[in-house]
Amino acid sequence: MTRIMAVHGVLPPRRYTQQEITHAVARTCRFPRDDRDLLERVHASSGVSTRHLIMPLEDVAGLDGFGARNDAYLRGALDLGHQAVKGALDQAGIGADEVDLVVSSSVTGIAAPSLEARLAAGLGLRPDVRRVPLFGLGCAGGAAGLARVHDYLVGHPDHTALLLSVELCSLTLQRADASLQNLVAGALFGDGAAAVVATGAQHAKARAASAAVVRGPEIVATRSHLLPGTEDLLGWTVRDTGFHIMLGADLPDLVQRHLGPTVEGFLADHELKTRDVAAWVCHPGGPKVLDAVRDSLGLPARALETSWRSLARVGNLSSASVLHILRDVLADGPPPPGTPGLLLAMGPGFCIELVLLRW
Repeated sequence: MTRIMAVHGVLPPRRYTQQEITHAVARTCRFPRDDRDLLERVHASSGVSTRHLIMPLEDVAGLDGFGARNDAYLRGALDLGHQAVKGALDQAGIGADEVDLVVSSSVTGIAAPSLEARLAAGLGLRPDVRRVPLFGLGCAGGAAGLARVHDYLVGHPDHTALLLSVELCSLTLQRADASLQNLVAGALFGDGAAAVVATGAQHAKARAASAAVVRGPEIVATRSHLLPGTEDLLGWTVRDTGFHIMLGADLPDLVQRHLGPTVEGFLADHELKTRDVAAWVCHPGGPKVLDAVRDSLGLPARALETSWRSLARVGNLSSASVLHILRDVLADGPPPPGTPGLLLAMGPGFCIELVLLRW
């Protein structure tokens, strides 16, 4: 089995209260005056208390055009990405030159060469490291990236793999877009990055019995589920000013209808039921989505407590969120050895990504 050796999350140093962000958006965005009350209501009901932003609020408001936004994305993403990878490698006690595969996930900017290619030399990655940059998976990218890491390590059980997720969601806010979708995105999303180091089953550190060496759960299995006819539900529309969010109002209803059967079928294939899952590592899409996840799976309220807490502290970090929540579960005290956990996230497509864990 793939063994997760370390999970490290990083946030930009600039931290703002939700009220500060609300006032800044109302002051700088070109919304009709009648929409200001709606903006304040959306922000107040988001479940978010604080967020970290890669740039000062006043500088974010001054970005015009796709080029300026993407330049800011590259600067910030490389800084946070370097911190995340170095922190994860240090935590795992693994050198950068031991990494055989890097998977990177980001959907809030464009980089070619990709982020991990730009970071490789400064981190000390080998010139022959395999690279798999992912784009377009949105909030599901962290879970899907972890699944692709697992696929590789099953075939290369003595190797080490690295997953990097960097999302600078604040740079995608559209100042002249008064749509409800843009208001909701501006109320929920924050900036952050995370990195995961994992090893295959035959790696020396994965075989070690010492708890000081084995730091995280095993990955038992993964599953992807793509719902047909949902392409316009969630994602980006790309225009001259950058990424404009597509966010369907019926997303929570779709989650409530489809998530339960997908998860239950996946668990049943491993002779498990939802009541057997000791840790739910769930992406915090927003209050309505978290409520839909709980209702669809019939979970007690406390099952998603870590996701709610992460949403309040840092907002929705797109693909990096589920990795921050996995880090929090490990820090809070993981379940007893041998118990299962489920990491799950949803994203554009509309897709569901599931990763079955065992502590």
